[in-house]
Amino acid sequence: MQIRAESPRASVVGGEKDQQYRFTVLGDGLLRMEWAPDSVFEDRPSAFAMYRDKAKIPKYKVEESDDKLEIITSRFQLTYNKREFAAHGLYALVFGFTRSLWRFKEQGQPNLGGTYRTLDNYDGRINREDGTPIPLEEGVVSPKGYALLDDSSSMLFSDDGFVASRKPGPDRIDCYLFAYGHDYRQAIKALYSISGPPPVLPRWTLGNWWSRYYEYTTKSYLALMDRFRQEGIPLSVAVIDMDWHLVDDPKVIEAGQTGWTGYTWNKKLFPDPPKFLEELHKRNLKVTLNDHPADGIHSYEDVYADVAKAVGHDASDGAPIPFDAVNRDYLKAYFEIVLGSLEKDGCDFWWIDWQQGSFSLLKDVDPLWVLNHFHFLRNSQITTNSEPVIFSRYAGPGSHRYPVGFSGDTYTTWASLDFQPQFTAMASNIGYGWWSHDIGGHMLGVKDDELIVRWIQFGVFSPIMRLHSTKNRWVTKEPWRMSAQPRSIVTNFLQLRHRLIPYLQIMNHRAAFHGEPLVQPMYWSYPKHDEAYKVPNQYFFGSEMIVMPITTPQDKSLGLGKVKGWLPPGRYVDFFTGMTYTGGREMWFSRELDHVPMLLPAGSIVPIESSLVPLNGGERPDPVQICIYVAPGADGSFDLLEEPGNKTKSASEDPANWDRIPIKFTQADGTLLIGPAKLASKNKASPRSWSVRVLGIERPANVRATADDVSLEVEVVQEGNGVLINLKDEHFSPTAAISIELGSKSELQQNRPMELTEKIIQNAQIDYDIKDKVWAVLSDDTLTSSARLVRLQTLEMSENLRLVLTEYLSALSED
Repeated sequence: MQIRAESPRASVVGGEKDQQYRFTVLGDGLLRMEWAPDSVFEDRPSAFAMYRDKAKIPKYKVEESDDKLEIITSRFQLTYNKREFAAHGLYALVFGFTRSLWRFKEQGQPNLGGTYRTLDNYDGRINREDGTPIPLEEGVVSPKGYALLDDSSSMLFSDDGFVASRKPGPDRIDCYLFAYGHDYRQAIKALYSISGPPPVLPRWTLGNWWSRYYEYTTKSYLALMDRFRQEGIPLSVAVIDMDWHLVDDPKVIEAGQTGWTGYTWNKKLFPDPPKFLEELHKRNLKVTLNDHPADGIHSYEDVYADVAKAVGHDASDGAPIPFDAVNRDYLKAYFEIVLGSLEKDGCDFWWIDWQQGSFSLLKDVDPLWVLNHFHFLRNSQITTNSEPVIFSRYAGPGSHRYPVGFSGDTYTTWASLDFQPQFTAMASNIGYGWWSHDIGGHMLGVKDDELIVRWIQFGVFSPIMRLHSTKNRWVTKEPWRMSAQPRSIVTNFLQLRHRLIPYLQIMNHRAAFHGEPLVQPMYWSYPKHDEAYKVPNQYFFGSEMIVMPITTPQDKSLGLGKVKGWLPPGRYVDFFTGMTYTGGREMWFSRELDHVPMLLPAGSIVPIESSLVPLNGGERPDPVQICIYVAPGADGSFDLLEEPGNKTKSASEDPANWDRIPIKFTQADGTLLIGPAKLASKNKASPRSWSVRVLGIERPANVRATADDVSLEVEVVQEGNGVLINLKDEHFSPTAAISIELGSKSELQQNRPMELTEKIIQNAQIDYDIKDKVWAVLSDDTLTSSARLVRLQTLEMSENLRLVLTEYLSALSED
């Protein structure tokens, strides 16, 4: 692999002794700053700044005197005393932030946080062993408008694409100033401009992954996959953990090994590995095998002799071949001989489970970086009908180029669940958008169906939905092993995840080609609202959804979980309940176990699969359902994007290779337009059918539909959260222009909080006397909603019940 070195363009170089400093303008808010005592600067790409040479240099100005250097762009003004990199001598003014200056490595500089290598040993935010908080790395965004990323010790790439250490010598500095003010998205796009964008994920990664550390057999694993299908639960990825290879075999024990590293199939469990993987592929599942590579290759491995010959290892005494991440011969044998044989069996990609530290035989070269980089290149070479993918831990800034991320072995506790939404959203501050967590928790803890349900609900609205658990017969995530209510809820949500794949695939495109991670903190969109910084567990899930996972136990007396959220100014509808809200306020949201608050802003359009019971694999669905929230004065537009139908890698290379179906809603006349599709050249698209779910209206005035001006038969179904419109028995050409007229006088949906409130009070495990007093106030039609709220404040009741009533009465007052 050839990697171009940095061009010296846009650089300012100088110093008292030859040339000790170099500043390089890489963006209107991005500046590289280097200090080299020997005046030898580093032009090789780093693991983080792999594509510095591709940065688009903006207009900038340099003003210089004998003792001062100033670099000025449209976003910042840097001042340097031309002597040393220190807080007093190197600082920058970010325009628009005149009350604070960035100063080089000044203590206490605010930062909105980034992410961390692994959640191993952390129970939520706290290390379970020593009680210390998780040392989250910093991101490139800050409420003060500036952030510094230190790249002084990262791995480099040589001219031929192999890894290398930095030049020796003390006091070298290589860092990047991000000065984008509150334009947080632009800061991330600047990061991508020099680090490289996140790649397009294969569509199937967006479905449900099944993983469990367990001694499966061919028979039991295939039976499990078939049981999921019988239960109507779709999957897209089958993870085979640890015990696919020899672990406690006598040969392993005799060699004194733990069995964590292994590359020889356990034929007692899987007698015919290629046939086993073929059967999984027939079920439309992709397969990943777990690999702990640290212990090298031992004499009991089937590939031992071939690897020994390839690397020049003396195999006469059966001595193990040590793992060596920076040895070219070893890596070549590792990928082509060791993993290559298993890829021929049918392994689609690898779960790289590296936990053995950050050191190799080359200074500052982290084996995890090496594994991630070359595994991703390898997967790109062996896949012919899919974008490349790996599954591994985060190695530091720049790791977004190698998705998917594995966040480690989580404890099965409420504390762990409560931290994961914030942890996932913060990772976007360093451009890391594709975390996969052990959904439901990996180990320890207690059996708690409520916890598992809430965790899976978060998992459905997280980047990658992967169920996982440890080797314990009692720790399981199969829905049919739960009691009736949790079983039904989990099944519905796992089905919903696959129904969301059309929407998620569009966000996959948006992340790769527009620099927009799927999960984004609220302050990215509302940086000047203090409230946006107070809801760390609330986030945008793509461009059209706001999600508030419930991450604490419910009130047992009310049967409700709650979460405190903030609604930006505007109007919103709950996707599940159809309840509408006026924004511009903080409030508590209470939900029974079967729902979480997932809100759509006015005018939102979300394409999903129509089928309530999707199939495995997550392929293009037919029919597609268009969900739209109709609110006064809110138009909407959205493009349904789909990767090339011929499943070539062109999806990851050029956004123009994607098919595009425009969708537009005009509120004034109540018209929804779908298509015609704009097909990429040489693409072929099959006819498909459509349905529309309209949130926000009680009933359409008079639904009419046409395709290329020909009238269509429609079916209108009133449902709890809106109106479903089916275009009956029609499959439309991709080039068809479909118009659905709802009518300009459609009756807007009215909140019915009294119905919900009555249900809550009926089910509440509280004193009957309190129920009577509360209902007397709620049912008094002479009182306004505000007056009811005042009266309720005088009654004795639990604070949680008071919050529920406040939410519903506030909704009543909005109608």
